[in-house]
Amino acid sequence: QAAAAQIPHSRPLPGRCAFFVRRKRRFCKMLPAPGRRFCGEHGQQEKENDRKRIPCPLDPKHTVYEDQLQKHLKKCNSREKPKPVYFVQDINAGVKEVAEIPANQVTLSSLSKEELENLIIKLKKASNGLELDLKEQVLSHQALEEALNDPKNGDSAFKHLKQQASILGNMEKLHLLGPGRCFVEFGAGRGKLSHWVDVALQDIENIQFLLVERATTRFKVDGKHKKRDSIFERLQVDIQHLCLNKVPILEKEKLPVVGIGKHLCGAATDLALRCLVESYATCCNEENEEPAPKRSKNKAEGASNSLNDDDNERNKEDFKPVAGIVIALCCHHKCDWTHYVGREFFRSVGLGPVEFHYFQRMSSWATCGMRRTVTKASTNEESEDHTSNTEEHDQTYSKTETGSDALQGLLTVEERKEIGSLCKLVIDHGRIRYLQRRGYKAALQYYTDSSVSLENVLLTAVPETTT
Repeated sequence: QAAAAQIPHSRPLPGRCAFFVRRKRRFCKMLPAPGRRFCGEHGQQEKENDRKRIPCPLDPKHTVYEDQLQKHLKKCNSREKPKPVYFVQDINAGVKEVAEIPANQVTLSSLSKEELENLIIKLKKASNGLELDLKEQVLSHQALEEALNDPKNGDSAFKHLKQQASILGNMEKLHLLGPGRCFVEFGAGRGKLSHWVDVALQDIENIQFLLVERATTRFKVDGKHKKRDSIFERLQVDIQHLCLNKVPILEKEKLPVVGIGKHLCGAATDLALRCLVESYATCCNEENEEPAPKRSKNKAEGASNSLNDDDNERNKEDFKPVAGIVIALCCHHKCDWTHYVGREFFRSVGLGPVEFHYFQRMSSWATCGMRRTVTKASTNEESEDHTSNTEEHDQTYSKTETGSDALQGLLTVEERKEIGSLCKLVIDHGRIRYLQRRGYKAALQYYTDSSVSLENVLLTAVPETTT
């Protein structure tokens, strides 16, 4: 009642409520019950003066009345929610090799000149024989023609549209835009890439979309498709724990999957590849390998069954659980050795987790050189229409990634950019080798100009055709 003390001669009227109403700058005039200081409206005030607030055990950032704790725990937003049926703990995480990963990693800026030179020698040796000049596949698609020519779209929106158009153009070139497909967009954000795929397939039936995003996203475009025949479903789960073959819609329809993503950050790319190629494709192949039914003794019936069996076998052979993968790569400095799918390639060229740690740090040199620390705050598609000329993700490069002042005399800006690009290429080539070993024809290409996005490499993969 500090405010009441500032008002001269201010005290409750005799027999009236003792609650001071700040808005009216006076005490309440309601009559309290006999023996009470407050009226029924402000009766809780008397109790709350003696109540104790404690931090919530689920999230100490907020507090709760001690006598209301049990009631609060039942509705607290921080309570553990039931896991969806497709949640399988760490199914796509990869095997953690604790013995291989050093406990204390030395920062890049702490390396001596000799140690850095040795790393660069190892990098160049590992890149020998790799295709250093990627093919340019800057394409477009008629589905985005109207949007690309709309003057209402600003520079930032135009850059996103050009990238999305090229991704669709590359999908069309690989014959991935067709009926009877389930498109799984990893790191979907607002779901703009799936939106344009749906626009491109507006006259085609039997298509589904699964939008995978671990965060709650605002300004989603899913609502634009509610009146259409296309099926859009959001899976709010970390890719690390996503088991696709347990998603009800995929269990029911068994459609071939096309994995897509626009600027899928660092380790999320490796998690998505393992989710598609190992978790999903392997499970589907195991389900298809069922024992053949016993043949009938009746000759006519047996001949008929034999023909049906042959057709079923052909269908099983033609069915590819993963019809294709098209992912725009991004943020190699956020990769993780535990999740990385190209570990076998690294070992084959004499590299391990220590070199990987430094290569992922040095990869940021490709996009920032030795410029000042840059903070770019836009995630996925959320700020697509509100950002200036910035990249799609948080990219905070400190001297740890860009190099210390001591390195300025050792390498020029152009040399650092070249080394950073080489680091990205070696990391990406490990992913290509991983896909090739599992029966996919995989490739890297530039899908947009560097003036549109510095992260302009697209990874594509389709199953190898067997003769």
